[in-house]
Amino acid sequence: EMSEMSERSKQNVAHGLAWSYYVGYLKIVLPRLKKSMEEFSRAHPNLLACSKTWKLHILFPLSCDINDDLEKADSNIQHVTDLTETTLARAGIKKRVYKHSLYAIRDEDNQLWHCAVEYATPLQSLYAMSQDECAAFSREERLEQAKLFYRTVEEILKGSKECADAYRLIAYEEPEEADTHFVSREILWHLRQEHHEEIAVLEGNHPHSPSTTLDSAELNLQISVSDLPQPLRTDGF
Repeated sequence: EMSEMSERSKQNVAHGLAWSYYVGYLKIVLPRLKKSMEEFSRAHPNLLACSKTWKLHILFPLSCDINDDLEKADSNIQHVTDLTETTLARAGIKKRVYKHSLYAIRDEDNQLWHCAVEYATPLQSLYAMSQDECAAFSREERLEQAKLFYRTVEEILKGSKECADAYRLIAYEEPEEADTHFVSREILWHLRQEHHEEIAVLEGNHPHSPSTTLDSAELNLQISVSDLPQPLRTDGF
């Protein structure tokens, strides 16, 4: 009966997508990202001078409307290069390739800030479901699922020691009026916060951890304790 209720309310959609995203992707790439960023920084010390930005910056547009080309989404975002690939045998696929793209983000003073950034790809599935009659997924349900997906990914990663300090989650709602540089400004806000964190550490201060552009409280989710992801076990089961 509870399973049927969950199915009708579609509560299982966001949770399933979040856990699949973590187990099938984030848990694989994030522990390897730091080393890849360090290698790139040694070869290009001027591009990644701030070690606090050596993270994968993951975009969560709550509309779920994702542009496959970030440069087309915002002209202030320019692709620079790809980081070192990770190649693994995965689910019968030999030499499956995982890689991240490094971008230059241009600010209002024409200064370039560099970081690895990409969208949370499962949001594309939520968007596609809302466009498919078979899924019977309304725009309102899509928004709630996008919020729940973000919250679930956030909670999972908080409990993952393997992925600690290797990511930055950037959730946001697009403005109603067209804004051609909204995405770049969202990313820049986080990059500046990371720079402030590094400066504070170098000066011996203890910076407050900045919240994401839309933190968990602002997402206004009505989630019971039982709905939240359970802590990750470390005993191998």
